[in-house]
Amino acid sequence: MMPDLRVLANEDFCYLTTVGRVTGDPHEIEIWFAIVPKTRTLFMLAGGGGRSDWVKNLRKRQDVTLRISGEVIDGRARVVEDADEDELARNLLVEKYERNPGSLSSWRERALPVAVDLE
Repeated sequence: MMPDLRVLANEDFCYLTTVGRVTGDPHEIEIWFAIVPKTRTLFMLAGGGGRSDWVKNLRKRQDVTLRISGEVIDGRARVVEDADEDELARNLLVEKYERNPGSLSSWRERALPVAVDLE
């Protein structure tokens, strides 16, 4: 059963586990996220863009696991390509995490949006 995504959306971090593209071993990172409960989509921004190991991993194997506040959720990750979804992802993450106006503007502009469609 799917946990209440509205509650999980308020957590500060999620833990994303991808499968290493070379080793095949699990690779976990702590990362900021935003959830759209209605569409069951979780968004993250990769500050290192396509050079980030976790992005390289999910491009090879899209099946990922997320852990948020003790809840474990499986999903399929993808790099966001749709312009409207790209803008949504950037807006949601900056709204959630920016404490001082403009402090995340360069990250917002240069980071690569990634979506996980939650199963």
